[in-house]
Amino acid sequence: MSNSNESSKIAKFTAPGMSNESAEKTIATLDNRMVALIDLQLTLKHIHWNVVGPNFIGVHEMLDPQVDVVREMTDTIAERIATLGGVPVGTPKSIVDRRTWNEYSMGKGLVTEHLGALNEVYNGINADHRKAIETLSELDPVSEDMITSQLAELEQFQWFIRAHLESSTGELNS
Repeated sequence: MSNSNESSKIAKFTAPGMSNESAEKTIATLDNRMVALIDLQLTLKHIHWNVVGPNFIGVHEMLDPQVDVVREMTDTIAERIATLGGVPVGTPKSIVDRRTWNEYSMGKGLVTEHLGALNEVYNGINADHRKAIETLSELDPVSEDMITSQLAELEQFQWFIRAHLESSTGELNS
């Protein structure tokens, strides 16, 4: 975590049978995923409010369940961080400070514009979840399993997005 006073962010214990070093690396990996998912849920809600044009209502209504599931994923990760002795920090400034990607910049936009941009967001989220799975495979099988199951849902959400962008020949039109 990049906030000051790092020592107050880690407890002096972790899960039984796990080394402090493995716990710290796991917490850092999970923290990155938590920040990404908090950002994703806010981005999804932003798109929900600002999407217009043909198929508006279908997309508008498709996004709220994704927000709800991603919010649950975030909570699960935060609770795992706490279980391992970390302190999940989800304040707005801390999230912005720890982000490693650019802000979603589109305001009001057509369905295809937003979904094309959202597909790119999912590309990044899902690729980074895969990297986290690789890292966690050497550190903590419980956290690895948790992120793996989240990735399955996130990939399905991306499939929903791509279904709106896909042509009959299987190409993405974004």
